[in-house]
Amino acid sequence: MNDDLRGRPGTPGPPRVTLQHPSELEPDRSSLYADIANGPRRNQQTIVPLTDTEGRLLGPFGLMLISPAIGAAVQQLGAALRFDKILPTRTRELAILAIAAHRQSQFEWLAHENAARAAGITDLQLQALLDGEEPKGMEDAELTALRVVKQLLANGELDDEGYVRAESNLGTESVAVIVWLVGYYEMLATALATFRPPLHAKDQK
Repeated sequence: MNDDLRGRPGTPGPPRVTLQHPSELEPDRSSLYADIANGPRRNQQTIVPLTDTEGRLLGPFGLMLISPAIGAAVQQLGAALRFDKILPTRTRELAILAIAAHRQSQFEWLAHENAARAAGITDLQLQALLDGEEPKGMEDAELTALRVVKQLLANGELDDEGYVRAESNLGTESVAVIVWLVGYYEMLATALATFRPPLHAKDQK
């Protein structure tokens, strides 16, 4: 992480929930924990943090345990969006960070900054996202995707001109994935802002 970046989302406030150790979980929560911790996200733990050193689920993943039945559906949607092959990795990470910057979601920004770097996104491009600007050096499809994300965040929809441009440059399926991705990460940002899970167990209330 580059400490020279300005304007990263900050701490939303004191934690309202605690991180739960796997040994503390009831059967339904333990089952969901296993699905998340042992699923495909596990292989990306070094890039996007999933658990702390004691195995506690971090960020939105821990919040999914609050209501296991709903949490199971949420995590399945997240896994589908994260590992789909429709959007290129760079495009997906750019979109996620644009959402994180817009919503001032600290965990989502910190969780995906390294993933973005691994996908080849530079410090200058990251700073542009934090500043609410269009990063330079983007491919046309990446810029189109970012413009879709920004319009959805600002207006909750695409106007006719934006839709035609997006469909022409990206294809209908990619536009659909971006729409679901924006909805999913906005939902996570809302949950994180509401429950304020600590970034680490040492920060617990």
